[in-house]
Amino acid sequence: MNESTHRLPSENSLPTSPEPASVGIADGVRRSLDPRAIPLHRVVGRIVTACISLPLAGVVGILWGAIGLAPGVVALVAGGWTVVTGTLGWWLHKWPVLHHRHASYTVNPDGIEIRTGVVWRKAISVPRSRVQHTDVSQGPLERRYGLGTLGIYTAGTGYAKVSLDGLAHGTALEIRDHLLPLEGADAV
Repeated sequence: MNESTHRLPSENSLPTSPEPASVGIADGVRRSLDPRAIPLHRVVGRIVTACISLPLAGVVGILWGAIGLAPGVVALVAGGWTVVTGTLGWWLHKWPVLHHRHASYTVNPDGIEIRTGVVWRKAISVPRSRVQHTDVSQGPLERRYGLGTLGIYTAGTGYAKVSLDGLAHGTALEIRDHLLPLEGADAV
């Protein structure tokens, strides 16, 4: 026998096993929201603080000018304004971390479960068979951070619309596509 008929197969000629199929988003794993939601919500908190604090400062200034308050009263009012603004700013800076820690979602073949709440916690299960339609939206700040909000509309009155914000835009689109009715099936 010659050597050419008894060659061992090279690594390139060995049969390869197919790549494992991707499970996709509906794997039943509980996931946290995208961490980029924390800085997004902090920016929103700064905007809210400014929208409350600046008009309040204007009112204090107008009252001071119109009434001519004594310096002690002005100091007291300015101190109150500082405490309110500082507390609101601090709370709206810390809250996104707490919210992120306690918000999660699970997508499985039968639907989605959303868990939220820091003090009062709730779990909302939306069966895929009840989904009428879904949408994904992005405001300008969400677009800047690459995030989106998934809206799920169901039949019925209780939780007829369920929203899940803080998702990566691509993930929101993937969940939306998964929750659409199966081919040939009609949602209730």
